[in-house]
Amino acid sequence: MERSGASQFGLVIMMPANAPVSGIREVFLHPGDFHFAGQDTRIVTLLGSCVSITVWSPRLRVGGMCHFMLPSRGVIPEGASYDGRYGDEAMLLLMKKIWNLGADPVEFEAKVFGGANMFPMQCQKKEMNVGERNIEMALTLLQRYEILIKAKHIGSDGHRNLMLDIWSGDVWLKHQPLTQSGAEPRA
Repeated sequence: MERSGASQFGLVIMMPANAPVSGIREVFLHPGDFHFAGQDTRIVTLLGSCVSITVWSPRLRVGGMCHFMLPSRGVIPEGASYDGRYGDEAMLLLMKKIWNLGADPVEFEAKVFGGANMFPMQCQKKEMNVGERNIEMALTLLQRYEILIKAKHIGSDGHRNLMLDIWSGDVWLKHQPLTQSGAEPRA
């Protein structure tokens, strides 16, 4: 494992040192994407103010990730399909996969990442901070569907490289703050 060291907050941020094992399919999520798969998959993404929710079932060894940009678009136009760019709809896309398996959402574990303030010097008000609003939406949705949050690395500023290994449920994170201000990520 490559180790980036311990932060002043006691969080050790690690990334796997080598490429995925042969036979492992790697899927990159762009903003608005989601993916749900079985054991032979690794899902990766890059976050700023966007938020990713990962869900994983230890019993079924399946899981997924969404990467949403905004909390909600409000009203879904008639006849429109769900749009993964919006948190409430991205979560519904994941939930549909869980329900299609006949699984109970409570047997899944969630991890939440992202929601950084990408413009900390210009965006001080909560209403203007998209990252903060995305975090609130993610936490609200997981509570609504009664999915236990096992880990989170949210808020602060900068970008996060994220990698979910479906075969184990492990999530690897590398956080690169924009500033050296010492502002602590929200726990």
